[in-house]
Amino acid sequence: MAAQTKVRKAVLPVAGFGTRVLPGTKVVAKELLNVVDRPILSYIVAEARAAGIEHFVFVTGRGKAAIEDYFDHHVELEAALESKGKTALLNEIRTELPRPGEMSFVRQMQPLGLGHAVWCARDIVGDEPFAVMLPDMIMAAARPALGQLVDAHARTGGNLILVEPVPEAEVHKYGVVAPDPTRPRQGAVIPISGMVEKPPVGTAPSNLYVNGRYILQPEIFGLLADQTAGAGGEIQLTDAMARLMASQPFHAVELDGHTHDCGDKIGLLRANVAMALARPDLGAAAREAIEELLG
Repeated sequence: MAAQTKVRKAVLPVAGFGTRVLPGTKVVAKELLNVVDRPILSYIVAEARAAGIEHFVFVTGRGKAAIEDYFDHHVELEAALESKGKTALLNEIRTELPRPGEMSFVRQMQPLGLGHAVWCARDIVGDEPFAVMLPDMIMAAARPALGQLVDAHARTGGNLILVEPVPEAEVHKYGVVAPDPTRPRQGAVIPISGMVEKPPVGTAPSNLYVNGRYILQPEIFGLLADQTAGAGGEIQLTDAMARLMASQPFHAVELDGHTHDCGDKIGLLRANVAMALARPDLGAAAREAIEELLG
């Protein structure tokens, strides 16, 4: 099998309003809400870097300038930490800083949907496969979630979607994939023939929901350019993927891990608890605090 083109770039659509976690997102970008001691976006970028991503394309909107500031030097803060000898904190802050040219920022001028946001990144991505990472989904996994997709792409090529099982009673809340019955599953990699958005109870083709990580071929941009509005009156990435499926292979990859939906109030709370408990430096104290609150 010929070697597949390496996935070097990731598109992060960060222009949304974060309405599910209002009122906090009136003044703080949803992606910069804290999970334990760092923004949600910090976890997403770390995951991508661990998967070999070399260039990040942030698709921003009005009021999201703080995201660009977060990934920049804070001269006064760094000087203060250095003068006080807080070297560990200083190094931690500087570790997240991008290499020159590692990050690009483009503006989505109108909130026309996820598909439109991805299309806004077309000139920077160019003619190569790329990742899309929804920036409110933190993946807890031994092998970084995007890395699991990258590993599968090296074997299969084509387009890949990360999925995760969900209880049958909750399938109607999500977009789910339809496995292709004519092609066998290979471990975590599942050939698919379609996707269904929020299927009515009892009609879903599987219980595998799309949880916010994709690897797509650049031909998706041509389809997004003339994609008509779909659900919610927005240009949906799912609709363009369904069209691309007619000419290119698609696979789902079942996540070996768990997703925290930080765009939801309870999901954000669960992420804070889970990530704190998993920290070697904070886990014991976090558990003690939680047990005390529970009485």
